Amino acid sequence: MVHSMTAFARIERAGTNGTLSWELRSVNHRYLEPNLRLPESFRDLEGAVREALRQGLSRGKVECTLRYVEDTAGKPLQVDLERAAQLVTAAEGVAALIRQPAPIDPLAVLAWPGVLVGDAADPQALNADALAAFNQALDELKAGRAREGAELARIIDERLGSMQEEVANLRELVPQMLGLQRQKILDRFAELKLEADPQRLEQEMVLLAQKSDVAEELDRLSTHIAEVRRVLKAGGAAGRRLDFLMQELNREANTLGSKAFDPRSTQAAVNLKVLIEQMREQVQNIE
Repeated sequence: MVHSMTAFARIERAGTNGTLSWELRSVNHRYLEPNLRLPESFRDLEGAVREALRQGLSRGKVECTLRYVEDTAGKPLQVDLERAAQLVTAAEGVAALIRQPAPIDPLAVLAWPGVLVGDAADPQALNADALAAFNQALDELKAGRAREGAELARIIDERLGSMQEEVANLRELVPQMLGLQRQKILDRFAELKLEADPQRLEQEMVLLAQKSDVAEELDRLSTHIAEVRRVLKAGGAAGRRLDFLMQELNREANTLGSKAFDPRSTQAAVNLKVLIEQMREQVQNIE
C-alpha cells in the first residue's frame, strides 16, 4: 500500500496535573522535514519525537505542536518572589538607559516564565505521558496517510486503465491510418490526372510507415503502465519511483505525438498526455 504525505491528527490526553494535546500536520515534501513546537518544559522530548518520526515516516513536511494546559482549579497562586525581584531589577536597569521608559507592568512580570510557580509535577512522568500521546497521534497520522494513499492509488489505477484503452485503440488504428494515407495519395494523383508509379508509390509508403512506426512507443507505454501498477501494489516509499515513471510515460507520449500523421493519432497522444499529467499531480502527494 502506498501512503499519502498529506494528513492531520489530533490527540488530547487529560491527567491529574493538566491536559496534553498534540496536533500533527503533514504535507508533501521531497524529504522528511519535522518542525517541532514544544513548550519549554518539554524540550527534553525533542530527540525522542524526531526519532519516532524518522522510524515512522519516509517523506513529508511534518508540523508537530504540543500544548499543555495546567489544571490550576482550586490551587493558590504561588509567586517566586526572588525571581520576580531579579526580573524587576533587570527591567529597571534597562529603563535607566531610556529617556522616557514605560512603567513596569506587574502582569507582564507575572507572565514571565518561572515567576508563577505551580505545584511541582513529576517531570519524567509528564514527559512519558506526552511521548505516549505523541505516539498515539503519530499512529493516527499514519492511518490517515494510508487512507488517502489508497484513494490516490485508486485514482491513478483508473487513469492507467484509460491509458491502456488509448494504447490498444491506437495499435488497432495504425494499419487503417496507413491504408487511408495510401488511398489519399492515389486519390490526389487521380485528381491531377497523373499516373502513379507503383514502385515509387510503394517506396513512399514504406518511408511513411517507417517514420510513423509507433510500435516501439506503444510497447514501452504498456511496459511502463504495468510497472506503475506493480509499484503501487508493492507499496512502501514509492513516490520518487512513480515520479520517474511519470517522466518516462510523458517521454513516450511526446514521441508518439511527434510521429502522428493522422488526426486520430494526434488526439490519442494528447489524451495520453492529459492522463499522465493527472497522474503526475497525484504522485506528487505520495510518500
